[in-house]
Amino acid sequence: MANLGSSSATKSMKSVKLKFRIPYFTEWGQRLLVCGSEPTLGSWNVKKGLLLSPFHQGDELIWTGTVAVPCCFSCEYSYYVVDDAKNVLRWEMGNKRKLILPPLLQEGGQTLELHDLWQTGGDALPFRSAFKDVIFCKSSTLNIDRQEVILQDKLDQGESVLVRFKICCPNVEEGTSVYVIGSSTKLGNWKVQDGLKLQYTGEYIWEAYCVIPKSDFPIKYKYCKYGKNGCLSLEIGSTRELSIDSSKSQLQYIFLSDGMLREMPWRGAGVAIPMFSVRSEVDLGVGEFLDLKLLVDWAVESGFHLVQLLPINDTSVHGMWWDSYPYSSLSVFALHPLYLRVQALSENMPEDIKNEIRNAKECLDGKYMQDVDYEATMATKLSVAKKVFMQERDLILDSSSFHKFFSANEDWLKPYAAFCFLRDFFETSDHSQWGRFSNYSKDKLEKLVSKDTSHYDTICFHYYVQFHLHSQLSEAAAYARAKGVILKGDLPIGVDRNSVDTWVYPNLFRMNTSTGAPPDCFDKNGQNWGFPTYNWEEMSKDNYAWWRARLTQMGKYFTAYRIDHILGFFRIWELPDHAMTGLIGKFRPSIPLSQEELEREGIWDFDRLTRPYVQKEFLQQKFGDSWTLIAANFLNEYLDRYEFKEDCNTEKKIAAKLKSCAEKSLLPESEDKIRHDLFDLLKNIVLIRDPEHARNFYPRFNLEDTSSFRDLDDHSKNVLKRLYYDYYFHRQEKLWQQNALKTLPVLLNSSDMLACGEDLGLIPACVHPVMQELGLIGLRIQRMPSEPDLEFGNPSQYSYMTVCAPSCHDCSTLRAWWEEDEERRHRFVYSVMGSDELPPSQCVPDVAYFIIRQHVEAPSMWAIFPLQDLLALKEEYTNRPAAEETINDPTNPKHYWRYRVHVTMESLMKDKELKATIKDLICGSGRSYPPIGEAEKQLSQETAAIALEKKHHVSGKERTHNGVLQKESAGVM
Repeated sequence: MANLGSSSATKSMKSVKLKFRIPYFTEWGQRLLVCGSEPTLGSWNVKKGLLLSPFHQGDELIWTGTVAVPCCFSCEYSYYVVDDAKNVLRWEMGNKRKLILPPLLQEGGQTLELHDLWQTGGDALPFRSAFKDVIFCKSSTLNIDRQEVILQDKLDQGESVLVRFKICCPNVEEGTSVYVIGSSTKLGNWKVQDGLKLQYTGEYIWEAYCVIPKSDFPIKYKYCKYGKNGCLSLEIGSTRELSIDSSKSQLQYIFLSDGMLREMPWRGAGVAIPMFSVRSEVDLGVGEFLDLKLLVDWAVESGFHLVQLLPINDTSVHGMWWDSYPYSSLSVFALHPLYLRVQALSENMPEDIKNEIRNAKECLDGKYMQDVDYEATMATKLSVAKKVFMQERDLILDSSSFHKFFSANEDWLKPYAAFCFLRDFFETSDHSQWGRFSNYSKDKLEKLVSKDTSHYDTICFHYYVQFHLHSQLSEAAAYARAKGVILKGDLPIGVDRNSVDTWVYPNLFRMNTSTGAPPDCFDKNGQNWGFPTYNWEEMSKDNYAWWRARLTQMGKYFTAYRIDHILGFFRIWELPDHAMTGLIGKFRPSIPLSQEELEREGIWDFDRLTRPYVQKEFLQQKFGDSWTLIAANFLNEYLDRYEFKEDCNTEKKIAAKLKSCAEKSLLPESEDKIRHDLFDLLKNIVLIRDPEHARNFYPRFNLEDTSSFRDLDDHSKNVLKRLYYDYYFHRQEKLWQQNALKTLPVLLNSSDMLACGEDLGLIPACVHPVMQELGLIGLRIQRMPSEPDLEFGNPSQYSYMTVCAPSCHDCSTLRAWWEEDEERRHRFVYSVMGSDELPPSQCVPDVAYFIIRQHVEAPSMWAIFPLQDLLALKEEYTNRPAAEETINDPTNPKHYWRYRVHVTMESLMKDKELKATIKDLICGSGRSYPPIGEAEKQLSQETAAIALEKKHHVSGKERTHNGVLQKESAGVM
């Protein structure tokens, strides 16, 4: 009998050879390397890591490398893809691998083979807090019932192989065991009762050691779960195989790390609603953080596992309803005072304040107040909070809980409080207007927040509000976790240009630019969000510390998050700060068209291509008899064309001049129409000259739609069309892939939240492979399919690593979409619902039921439904006009975000019929918490044994491609 875990074994000065082995397909010029925590493996310096050598085995490319280590060796290590100079091109996601040599190897002279599989982001999903702390929390806290592994079989020199089987299996209920069964007698000859039982070692890892005679090799095997009720759940996919070099005479040692147990993947369902849209009987004018407890209760009773919110950070930039836009953060760390429950600020609320709250509630929640009154609600909450603060200031600020909060958050809390004070003092958030405070410094900050200042109470008030917001959201978040519900937040792609973050960290932003999106189904002119773009080069200098701090802060409350506009981490649509619309932009980063490149192609008249192409007939078509007046005010005649005057040669200049003319009643038509037409003329160009590099150019989006392009000669048209498609669809792919692989892994590794990416719109080819590699979950909206030849997506064909939904906050609700277009409604009923019947004019409950069922039955990991779409399942909740339920209008940059659900959460809790309908849909699709194995096809022990003994009738094969394990169908299951 040999003891693998005993520390009493005699240590030897001899070394052990470690042989690393991993299948991975690389591209030309790439190699694999292993790097680890010990000097032998480079001490985490990849340049000093161990390069591996490739060989082909069947249809796999295997990389191996050997290194000698001391007998008492232990380390952490990971694999990397590098170029010839050992520059890192890609690295494994997930946890670092851990290796501790057992005492059995401490006599030295042995070779230990480590058979690993490349870890993608998908392998790390069970270790994300959404699963670890919420969904699979019972599995993660199973009792570890072993301290050492005792090996019962004799190790025969030259006649046997010691194999350590290791599998990651996160979803195991109490009373269920994990086994490995296979073609060897030591593995039960495919009979589970004689198989090798694995032991739980923590962090979802199950392992066991087994001495297998060399004569049994090659062996075939699979992992399985075996319940107390005799129910066997065998892993799906092809049979695993292990071969050895039988020519070796010495004892062989093999440690297998077989990745994840291949089983029917877990699928869940969730409900999405902005925080401000929730309505309860207690809240004041808007949904509040403590309302989440009610929402969580309703979610649990309806069968949901997730509640998704929009951003909840403070957006108080303008001091008016424009601040209702949740994606324009005043601070990426501070929570929004809008969501504060003022009634919970004190247990000793004076009667006059209670009366103020009651009176305000009657106004803000009255029957005529369906939506959020942003300004009135904010004013009321701040008024009440200030009064309570003055009453209990010292009690709270002297408390240990406040000191703990302040200590953990002062890095952002002090600048935030100082910014709010200066914003109110100067009556603007534009910090360029703050005189000597325009340029931030720590010295100035400390003086601003000093206890000796006359405004210290104002500073402390902002601390006080953030403390209570943190306490209330933390309470709700803890409640959700305890109830088994994931709370999913939202990470906006940008910040307001007049924000705490641009004040404190101006070097991290390109303040002379604006962020947006190119034309899409939302807006033919593109979108201009107004945020400054990021200076990624500067951010990389401290390893993206600002981003890491954002994610760490979010992780205090959320166990999952949505990355808004994930394309921005590949490339961003960058506009000049003088633009108002989103059309005349370029991708950053991107490889421009150089002047030399264009000249080689016979393109040389750059003034003609880059300046607005305005001819007399265009002016006459747009402005009719008024064209001469417009031309006189806005244009100069130049040869056979017109040029915009200096004071109106940008969109912002045009808008300002039009406003001035309108005030003087000098406009022949409406200001909006003239602005729209002048903008069209201004955008009538073919190429955009780079303002920072005059010899670089970018093709205007949809340049073929311009009259400037149509009037070119055929040669120029053909060249520019070819270069246009190259710029937008080919030449940037590798650059964008490299850009994302620099930034996204840092974000993902800075917290353990589950990450989902909003990947709608014009999707470069590099995006989805990178998301798959990093374990990022994409978004699928049925009416916006990613396939260009489809009008409607097919949920049954979505991949597992997706969130599917019938609608989202950026488009009309299911009911509104149904009513918008009669012809489209007919096409949907015919092609998706398979009916020739005349569809109803409204989205009746039967239609909503069909569409929701389609989504819960999809293979997607998550099916998440806006609450409005779920309410469409019952006719009594459809009495409000459908158009009023839309949260955002992406075509309107000044949209008022104010939708509130017209029914309280308390009422929904009482509606047993609706909850039962939703729960039946979810449970019927397998998106629930069934006992292990019920959602899978069950096999008895005998059936499994017979199926596998018959020459292992398994169809399909398993291969490794670009580091990602690809699985095909298996005949066993």
